[in-house]
Amino acid sequence: MVKKKVRHILGLSGGKDSTALAVLLHREIPDLEYFFCDTGKELPETYEYLDRIKARLGIKIHYLSEERGFDHWLAVHGDLLPSPKMRWCTVKMKIKPLEDFVGDDETISYIGIRADENREGYVSTKPNIKPVFPFKERGLIKKDILAILEDSGIGLPDYYRWRSRSGCFFCFFQRKYEWVMLAREHPDLFQKAVEYESDHKDGRTYTWTEGETLLELLQRQDQIIANHEKAIATEKKNTPNRPLSEVLETVLDDEDDDLPCLACHL
Repeated sequence: MVKKKVRHILGLSGGKDSTALAVLLHREIPDLEYFFCDTGKELPETYEYLDRIKARLGIKIHYLSEERGFDHWLAVHGDLLPSPKMRWCTVKMKIKPLEDFVGDDETISYIGIRADENREGYVSTKPNIKPVFPFKERGLIKKDILAILEDSGIGLPDYYRWRSRSGCFFCFFQRKYEWVMLAREHPDLFQKAVEYESDHKDGRTYTWTEGETLLELLQRQDQIIANHEKAIATEKKNTPNRPLSEVLETVLDDEDDDLPCLACHL
């Protein structure tokens, strides 16, 4: 019996780290399979960025999705929105499509965790999927990743102007400033997120952010933006030579202590 060939896979999230890893490995591993777990609720900028990656690298990306979709699983969970404490969206919309894609094949999964990060990313519990961390093995840190993206001509995704993480447009890990900017950049998507909070037959209201609805948050948008701009100015003054994208990421990270779903944000 002929032993099946080991598969090599790399998950793209639409973020900088997984993209830089694709740039690093696409010539080293010719049979590398690229995939994107598509919830159907992504930002338009994410799809545009994936198109840019495909064009620059000349690769094919497998778009994996859970065929019944987010709204089906929301109904199954009694309209209870996903949250940091109940990340059913990650399990149903990201992890399951990936594990279905791999099946029982012996697989090496390349994960874009940098050497300057103290986290592991999503590591499958399936024994046939072996995680590998090329950035950690090579000692590559954030400045190296940014250099890789710049040299490749791919650059950063457009949403980095106002948001520092990839993921669904209604991701519950968004900071308050990012919610405000979603309302400004994509008012239609913000309105859809509002409907998910309040459009329930039994009259219940759920919220994406703890303690207030999105419409309540939006009433404070001027103050939220003013506080953000003040923090940006302070950070730029303290570290004048840093790229704006890094300044934005630092300021937003200071706003909360929650780690994002690492299956979505690499």
